[in-house]
Amino acid sequence: MNPLILLKKYFDGNEKGFGMVYEHSRLVAGKALTVAIARGCDAGELRFIEEAALLHDIGVIGTGSLRLGCRGGAPYLCHGIIGRQILEREGYPEHALVCERHIGVGLTVEEIIRQELPLPHREMTPVTLSERIICFADLFYTKKPERIDRELSVDEVRKGLARFGGGKVATFDAWLREFLPP
Repeated sequence: MNPLILLKKYFDGNEKGFGMVYEHSRLVAGKALTVAIARGCDAGELRFIEEAALLHDIGVIGTGSLRLGCRGGAPYLCHGIIGRQILEREGYPEHALVCERHIGVGLTVEEIIRQELPLPHREMTPVTLSERIICFADLFYTKKPERIDRELSVDEVRKGLARFGGGKVATFDAWLREFLPP
């Protein structure tokens, strides 16, 4: 599998979106690999983490994110499920689950229903170690052009998650202890 070829296939004609998604995903992959190596992941797991991290935002292409040059009809929040659909069609079901489960620190079915989110009513929280590592790494980078190459601080990540409740911050803090021990 070559993630770059898949990204180019789906972002064909959208150089702006491709460039921003690829740059963001490259940084996420780098941080995820650093965490995975420190955790002692084997070569196969490292390869999967790199591929899945590079593809975790492929579904952005199906959203109406004009900032990224995307003219799809779905809200940005749906990029995870769109990415899952794309990667399942391409024959990568494990990578597809990373797409669906990487939003914030994940979304529970209860949150989806309570907040009336435009998402299927199912659990969308990271399950595997690889999924958690990629989701964790993703929290440190934005796709905002003026900040795309700057890693967010732990405090900035916490502040961003706090808007969605203390439970999200608690999950992030647990991941900090798991992935970046003192």
